[in-house]
Amino acid sequence: MSRHVIVTGASRGIGAAVAEYFLAAGDTVVALSRSGSAPAGCAAALSVDVSSSESVNAAVKAAIAAHGPVDVLVANAGITRDGLAMRMGDDQWREVLATNLDGAFYSARAVLSSMVRARAGRIIFMGSVSPFYGVPGQANYAAAKAGLVGLARSLAREVASRAITVNVVAPGFIDTEMTADLGSASGDLTSLIPMGHIGSVADIAGVVGFLASNSAAYVTGQVLAVDGGLAMGL
Repeated sequence: MSRHVIVTGASRGIGAAVAEYFLAAGDTVVALSRSGSAPAGCAAALSVDVSSSESVNAAVKAAIAAHGPVDVLVANAGITRDGLAMRMGDDQWREVLATNLDGAFYSARAVLSSMVRARAGRIIFMGSVSPFYGVPGQANYAAAKAGLVGLARSLAREVASRAITVNVVAPGFIDTEMTADLGSASGDLTSLIPMGHIGSVADIAGVVGFLASNSAAYVTGQVLAVDGGLAMGL
């Protein structure tokens, strides 16, 4: 049976790979992103600023009207504005928290009513190993991604009785456009990974797919690192 899946930040990188994973499984995918672009085959590609609750609510309402209750939400939208904390401007801090944490909350809140009524659903937040490993220059990013853990666990408690699961996938160093900007520094980071190589977006998409499946029906409130052992023991 085809599921109604919403993926935020679906225009590229991990978000696009996740959308493609569900499309390959025969699901109906609604892609949300600032640009409004998405992989071919998505049922809709909507331009949404996830830091705006009004924008998120309108998009989810339209998706539900067109495709019915939301079965799976993957809250993946995120940005970085790196800089040492002592030099980090207020805007650098607020923009990252607004997109990475507020946006995840707004997205989850928008889909919850349909999931509660259906007494089923999967919410998957895209976190990071950053808050567990400690990455200099990412105080804002790490704080936002750490906040997703608390958000997920609170929500998991609230909706478990309705057969809705809420989990966090925490990628490590993954081969995306964002990490490509690191240039030669990527070699130094790779040397820290026990498995000896960076991950692919497909590695993340597969774990998201598992958490969205019936095989993970008894998994909730968890943080699942996909990092080649980088943050072992988080």
